[in-house]
Amino acid sequence: MTAKETIQQGKAILGIEFGSTRIKAVLIDGENKPIAQGSHEWENQLVDGLWTYSTEAIWYGLQDCYADLRKNVLAEYDIEIEDLAAIGISAMMHGYMAFNDQQNILVPFRTWRNTNTAKAAAELSELFVYNIPLRWSISHIYQAILDNEEHVADIDFLTTLAGYIHWQLTGNKVLGIGDASGMLPIDPETHNYSAAMVEKFNKLIAPKGFNWTLLDILPEVLNAGENAGFLTAEGAKKLDISGHLKPGIPLCPPEGDAGTGMVATNAVKQRTGNVSAGTSSFSMIVLEKDLSKPYEMIDMVTTPDGSLVAMVHCNNCTSDLNAWVNLFKEYQQLLGIPVDMNEVFGKLYNNALTGDADCGGLIAYNYISGEPVTGLAEGRPMFVRSANDKFNLANFMRANLYASVGVLKIGNDILFNEEHVQVDRITGHGGLFKTKGVGQRVLAAAINSPISVMETAGEGGAWGIALLASYLVNNTNGSTLADWLESNVFAGNTGVEIAPTAEDVAGFNKWIENYKRGLAIEQAAVDNKA
Repeated sequence: MTAKETIQQGKAILGIEFGSTRIKAVLIDGENKPIAQGSHEWENQLVDGLWTYSTEAIWYGLQDCYADLRKNVLAEYDIEIEDLAAIGISAMMHGYMAFNDQQNILVPFRTWRNTNTAKAAAELSELFVYNIPLRWSISHIYQAILDNEEHVADIDFLTTLAGYIHWQLTGNKVLGIGDASGMLPIDPETHNYSAAMVEKFNKLIAPKGFNWTLLDILPEVLNAGENAGFLTAEGAKKLDISGHLKPGIPLCPPEGDAGTGMVATNAVKQRTGNVSAGTSSFSMIVLEKDLSKPYEMIDMVTTPDGSLVAMVHCNNCTSDLNAWVNLFKEYQQLLGIPVDMNEVFGKLYNNALTGDADCGGLIAYNYISGEPVTGLAEGRPMFVRSANDKFNLANFMRANLYASVGVLKIGNDILFNEEHVQVDRITGHGGLFKTKGVGQRVLAAAINSPISVMETAGEGGAWGIALLASYLVNNTNGSTLADWLESNVFAGNTGVEIAPTAEDVAGFNKWIENYKRGLAIEQAAVDNKA
């Protein structure tokens, strides 16, 4: 069946993901390959000291993204989208969207980026004997309680961004298990919110006398492949303001961007993992069993089908590296030489590989913002060297590349060196890996593991959630998500793998020890520079 016939017959599948800076829509065919796409650029706003997106921006962004997809389909195939086989909605995880019984949002959406929840997260981590990150929904609601915010008494429903969009399109208050695991810890046995933690939380807040308990206001947890409702007539109008899209289309459980990244890199099976490295970075390692104890640096979430995942989330990755590359771009422009940014990145990155394995003693800190893993509440980008260090371009660029995954290494060293977690394959995706072979080699050295990169990883989370929607309607023989992805999407494609060299690993280990000792310098810069 051609792409045009797939769309005409209503057999195409739509995935939409709300990222931090871009909303993206991908239409896939019966072979799970992209056949059309649309996008919308957007930015968060700092309102009253908290990072947010307005509900108006959310709906305008969704509608404009879908309109861009329609425009692409019209241009490519000269037809309208009238029906679809399935739809999936994904978005940045965590955060806080609280609604009253009239479906009105009680306070502006508080995103994952907010760090005002430190007291709540610390108290809950102690109460649950479980690491509760600042960005999780349970931290946000408890912080609101600690701050005596009046709106808490009126909460009827608490959800994430993906859960909110899905609810408005279908009427169903549900959430995929991966996204739900960023609201409250999931019990791997029941595939539901931890009953013990729910009970502890309800007891903790009982003196407040709210007319709700936790399970009253949280979305129902669903696994990948479970039906999460159908597009209502009202929902169809909210998505497609042109009025062409028909209601009745099934939707898969809404998921978080971490889950869709796992799907897009074929990393949902136990003993697999993926690393996303762009503006921020995170690694997701699918575990065979729970860790021996909680670690402040490691967040426990799940795959979209409920397996436990150890997540190391770093606020900073390539932003400072990109800023240095832009400095070289400006120098090239000063010389009157035409600039091709792909060439600039390629030359600088590849030159870095000719440097010393330990960067000749040079250290870089890429902290545009604070970094919870290393205990920095704020960030100051910084480059550090001694007079006797080997200061040349290759070592300079290598130090900045190392810095982009340095914090990631610190968290993953716990998993591999202390918990002895076993991994068969780790797949990298994101901007760091765009220059072929370089980011891969650096990451392989950092975590002392082979790293694969697949061409399809570039399709991103919108493709990942489209695959979950495809799994909902095309998994006719009851396969697990991992087996279905292997058979129907990746068919043995594990990408191009680069293994670490002993020299690179030893060099990175020496560099990271210098980096850790120098964190006091970074802290001093935070304390003393306005």
